[in-house]
Amino acid sequence: MMTDILMPQMGESIVEGTVTRWLKKVGDHVERDEPLFEISTDKVDVEIPSPTSGTLVEILVEEGRTVAINTVVARIGDVAAAQPPAATEPASAISPSPDVTSAPSPAAASGAAPPRRQKPATGFLSPFVRRMARINNIDLTQIKGTGANGRITKADIEAYLASRRLAVAAPAPSVEPAAPPAPASVAVAPPPPQRLPAGARVEPMSIMRQKIAEHMVMSKHTSAHVTSVHRVDMTRIVKLRDRIKQEFEQRYGFGLTYLPFVIRATVEALRAFPIFNASIDGTNIIYHQEINIGIAVALDNGLIVPVIRQADEKTIAGLQRAIVDLATRARTRALKPEEVAGGTFTITNLGSFGSLFGTPVINQPQVAILGLGAIEKMPVVIEDDAIAIRSMAYLALTFDHRLIDGALAGQFCTKVKQVLENFQETVL
Repeated sequence: MMTDILMPQMGESIVEGTVTRWLKKVGDHVERDEPLFEISTDKVDVEIPSPTSGTLVEILVEEGRTVAINTVVARIGDVAAAQPPAATEPASAISPSPDVTSAPSPAAASGAAPPRRQKPATGFLSPFVRRMARINNIDLTQIKGTGANGRITKADIEAYLASRRLAVAAPAPSVEPAAPPAPASVAVAPPPPQRLPAGARVEPMSIMRQKIAEHMVMSKHTSAHVTSVHRVDMTRIVKLRDRIKQEFEQRYGFGLTYLPFVIRATVEALRAFPIFNASIDGTNIIYHQEINIGIAVALDNGLIVPVIRQADEKTIAGLQRAIVDLATRARTRALKPEEVAGGTFTITNLGSFGSLFGTPVINQPQVAILGLGAIEKMPVVIEDDAIAIRSMAYLALTFDHRLIDGALAGQFCTKVKQVLENFQETVL
């Protein structure tokens, strides 16, 4: 008996996944619930367990290929079934990757010329494509999809935007006869391959790195980024943490960091200025009722942003517990897709690697992100022009200037600063 292994749907909005690594090879025995392969989606990287025990008979989707959900990626059976049938279609014929453009369309197979344009099957578009089309006012009927079954992919949208920018930037023709302009192909021709110096090596980006790159470029293209930096006196928080951290760890079983204090202060600011907990949909502003804080977690091969849901309902201990849990499972590839979705505001701890401050990139479709720099002792002028040694840090707020102006950003940061400098909450 054969069991088909399908590309799972790892979240409501996810329509495809990329097989990044097979953990078993054809002929290997697999136990039920044993990790079988790894996938990468727009939201998360995760190991997929085997739904049954048996022998891995066929691998139909090789590493690096992106296929739609519910695509058969492998088959598991008993040893006797390991011999492939006499006539088996190649893997590429079973489920073409969205990046494959050479597969013939039904029209081509029948001998008819393919249509110049086709109306997109909107129900099969990814959230990224829908959002980019809406934000950039793109008529999707003007784009010929190169994905599976003609579906429009992120690469198609980006190529269309690039061609549109080139068209806008092209100079108007001169009234007087002049030398013919350079052909359009010159403007869009790819750069010549780089000549590598001796000893250099080339390796492809990982799937996660590619998706991070796509998301960062899309964010910069979407939002008008502005960063405002404020300095905050963390002395009160530092002394409080030093006083209780040993008892805190004994009571709860994990250490106490500065991040939950910053999250708590940010929650207070989001309550006071709810526009920072919003997102933009075309020309509409969506105000979110829940305060779901994303926390950036550095991985060996990239970055991921799991989400603390209802962060405004949690104590310092509850926030620290959530941080430890999400960060640990992020580094062991054990996050669920819904745990990296639905964030309304993001915080990144820039100081964990020694940075004083940075200019973080907005995590779309949010409208702001807060970066916490390293906490360092420094001389500061206090009351009556006295000089004292204080534990200081920088808060860097990047905001979307389409929606938020500098004055409001300053008020938001001031609120965060006030809560931290006058922290009164009981932690233990």
